[in-house]
Formats: sequence, structure tokens, C-alpha cells
Amino acid sequence: MSRRSYPTTPDGRYFIVAGRLWRSTNPALPEAKRLRLVDELMDARRAVKDAKAGKGDLKAARAAVDAAKVALGERGAVWWDDGAPDYNRHLARNTPYADWATALKR
Repeated sequence: MSRRSYPTTPDGRYFIVAGRLWRSTNPALPEAKRLRLVDELMDARRAVKDAKAGKGDLKAARAAVDAAKVALGERGAVWWDDGAPDYNRHLARNTPYADWATALKR
């Protein structure tokens, strides 16, 4: 994602793009660690692009993207501990965030 600002759910767990919820980075990560992981993610994304152009191992590059996103808390086990389910990649209209998402359009 670019550094554009996307609406964030009131609980801070997701941001919304084109009606779909995407899990936010774990806010408990120390800033230095978050920045390091974002750098790793960007490097991995560039490796995917290069691999698609025939300059590398696509499977390894995609694994590196996944590892960085898991470390950031955007994939894998959820970073909150209240037992709430994960709605990552769900359409907001099909989740408990439906009313909130609808209000954004007004």
C-alpha cells in the first residue's frame, strides 16, 4: 500500500480499501522494528517484481513477503487478545463493521 490515508475502523484493527477490510499493522510493535519490517516487506515486493521478470525465485520472494506481513501482524495470528474473529480481506458489508463502512459513504 502507498502512504495514502485510508479509513481505519474505530478499534484500529483494519483499514478499508474499496469496501474490503485489510488488517492493520500491530500497533504494539516498536517503531524501529516496524520500520525495519516495512523495509523488508518493500525489498520482498521488489524481489517478487524481479522474479516475475525472470530475475529470481518467485516462490522465495513471495515467501519473504508473507514472512514480513506476518511479522507486522497483517497476516497470521491476530495481534489482539480479546477473542474477536479476524475479518481480514472480508468485504466490510459482510462483517460487524458494515454500519461503520456504510457511514463512510455518506
